[in-house]
Amino acid sequence: MKILGIETSCDETAAAVVENGGKILSNLVASSSEMHAKTGGVIPEQAARQQVKSIIPIVGQALEVSGQSLETIDAVAVTVGPGLVGSLLVGVETAKTLAHLYQKPIIPVNHLVAHIYANWLSGKNPKFPALALVVSGGHTDLVLMKSHGNLEWIGGTRDDAAGEAFDKTARLLGLEYPGGPSISREAKKYFKGARLKLFPRPMINEDNFDWSFSGLKTAVLRAVEKQKSLDVPRFSAEIQEAIVDVLVEKTLRAVKKFKPQSLLLAGGVAANQRLREKFESEIKNQKLKIKFFAPPPSLCTDNAAYIAASAYFINSPTGWQQLEANPELTIVGQI
Repeated sequence: MKILGIETSCDETAAAVVENGGKILSNLVASSSEMHAKTGGVIPEQAARQQVKSIIPIVGQALEVSGQSLETIDAVAVTVGPGLVGSLLVGVETAKTLAHLYQKPIIPVNHLVAHIYANWLSGKNPKFPALALVVSGGHTDLVLMKSHGNLEWIGGTRDDAAGEAFDKTARLLGLEYPGGPSISREAKKYFKGARLKLFPRPMINEDNFDWSFSGLKTAVLRAVEKQKSLDVPRFSAEIQEAIVDVLVEKTLRAVKKFKPQSLLLAGGVAANQRLREKFESEIKNQKLKIKFFAPPPSLCTDNAAYIAASAYFINSPTGWQQLEANPELTIVGQI
């Protein structure tokens, strides 16, 4: 089954063709990151206008690269939420039009759930039950996957998402958007053997699986204001370690409680090398019997391949007339 995936939930415009949920035939992204870097973040109206210009060309290129056409694909999959309403509508209306014109089934996709399916795109087959940590610029969620499409929410952030914490603190250090990659690059310059405990680890000892990152920005701001000469690499390493520590600690606590067979990392922040290393080392140190999966970094950030993969495995087609964007959709919300 060959599915055309379309993704426009935030600032990227992406299209892909995936066969049987795991074989990527094409995966193209029209990025507007340079435009948003100039403004220090995503401006919704600008993002949507750029996506209107990019969506038809990127869909055409994805089909051409894959060797497929709108006649030969089996279905169209599109992100319906969560995300920026203007951006979502660009993808949704495009998908509806194509599905109607070419008489193809249309499959609505939850963007957050789809992130998890990047783990199926590298030739691997995680076993259920699986625990999935989705960490991105707008969301931080921990879910128990009992089977495809059967998710139970375990915990999440009570305020800022992990990726948002990276963006906000990076701005305080004078680093460019997006903050996660900028902080990661600077952190690598700092002495690796140093003990990193400058900033607090909020909620790390609480008996739940929730996080809170809003206080980190305040702690960083106060620390920066006290500096006569700011050591950006050190502060970057401290920020990164504070975020990574709480994500790993509470997720592995959930592993011990729920005893899943697989642990899946997903979302844009999943591309962070330190986060991956920490999970791998702590799983080994704590002698946990679990298989750890993390997608290639190129599949962690927004793309349409995991949209198509998610559609294949969950496979809940609807009529194009019923399809609507839902910017407030949660990871366990009904489409």
